[in-house]
Amino acid sequence: MGQQRDNRVRASARGIRLAVAGAGMRGQAYATAAAAIPGVEIVAIAEPNPTTTARVISQFPTAQVFSDWRELLTQPRIADAVIVSLLDRDHREASVALAEAGYDILLEKPIATSQADCDDIEAAAAENGVSITVCHVMRYTSYTRKLRELIDSGAIGDIMQIEHLEPIGHLHFAHSFVRGNWRRSADTNSLLLAKSCHDIDWLLYIMGRPVQRVTSFGSLGHFRSESRPTGASDRCVSCAVEPDCAYSAVRFYRSGLNNPGSPEEYNALVMAGEVAPEAIDRALETGPWGRCAYLCDNDVVDHQTVQLEFTDGRLASFTLSAFCEAANRKTRIFGTAGHITGDGQMISVYDFRTLKTTEYDTDALGFAAASGHGGGDAGLVEEFISALRNATPEALSTSIAQSMASHRVVFAAEEARRTGTVVSLTS
Repeated sequence: MGQQRDNRVRASARGIRLAVAGAGMRGQAYATAAAAIPGVEIVAIAEPNPTTTARVISQFPTAQVFSDWRELLTQPRIADAVIVSLLDRDHREASVALAEAGYDILLEKPIATSQADCDDIEAAAAENGVSITVCHVMRYTSYTRKLRELIDSGAIGDIMQIEHLEPIGHLHFAHSFVRGNWRRSADTNSLLLAKSCHDIDWLLYIMGRPVQRVTSFGSLGHFRSESRPTGASDRCVSCAVEPDCAYSAVRFYRSGLNNPGSPEEYNALVMAGEVAPEAIDRALETGPWGRCAYLCDNDVVDHQTVQLEFTDGRLASFTLSAFCEAANRKTRIFGTAGHITGDGQMISVYDFRTLKTTEYDTDALGFAAASGHGGGDAGLVEEFISALRNATPEALSTSIAQSMASHRVVFAAEEARRTGTVVSLTS
């Protein structure tokens, strides 16, 4: 272990070398943010999809290419750290093996799909003297930093209660959680884990104290065969009701053709591999994203609430929903001396003592709210690289030890939803 740490200290003097295991959209986003930092080099891409590899290697032409993370491990350690952005179900095997090979890891959330697998990853990091940082990017935004600054300064006194909403959006939900890779709980676990462990982690970070009890309610209420419109076919390209359907794959993915830099273009790239008319049409005709939203094999919930009781009786409620316009998260924080309303960019503080409201536009403090998780991608990667250079990556606020606490709450919330109970997290 000591030799590994010495190697990392020497590496920091000449720059940081990163490998990428899983070069899909998230892996590429983190790699791009890292490569923008002087002295950082992407030295390896491990990705099984040749189309994805071709896209990413065009950006990092000097990187070695491996068919997957296992092939990467057949070589001597060639990087200081690895960005792990694989499918959720592959996190445990890859993270344990990479930790055993001596790599520090930047791990896309969730840590893994079960509590036992999360425990194995944490143990592997400890046993091999490496660090694992989890990509809970919401902690690193300009918005969150300003919010914490206000709370820590006593702007609203002590927090007593939080209301937090994640408006996933009807089209984003249909793309990712009805037709897409996160549609089945057996493959990726729950929607709460796959999509909103960010939010549970963020609530714990803002509240600054542990959760005592949790309960949750939610179900798959709409995206099932019973809701299928009369006359609908199994694919949108051949459907008589497609022009009037809110979940038309044809309209949604073709809209990516003329919207550079937009979420529509991003999703078209995900479903077709390239943003070109022929590729999109081929994917609509044969791929999973062209299916009727009411005739897929999805089973994750489409609306859910989570109720959290923290120590000292402090409370938080979290709501996620498919049935809304995709937008920034909405939050209200109730304190003993005021309350805060925020939307990921704007923060409004009402002071009980002065009866005045003060507003802050956090775009002026850093990154745009709509770009890279509100600047969280760049903020996370910059702090990760800085911590590697100082040989102290475990000091980041989203170290695996910190992130395990919020994952435990997520797993407990899902247990509560399935069993209709209140689950205690106190020992």
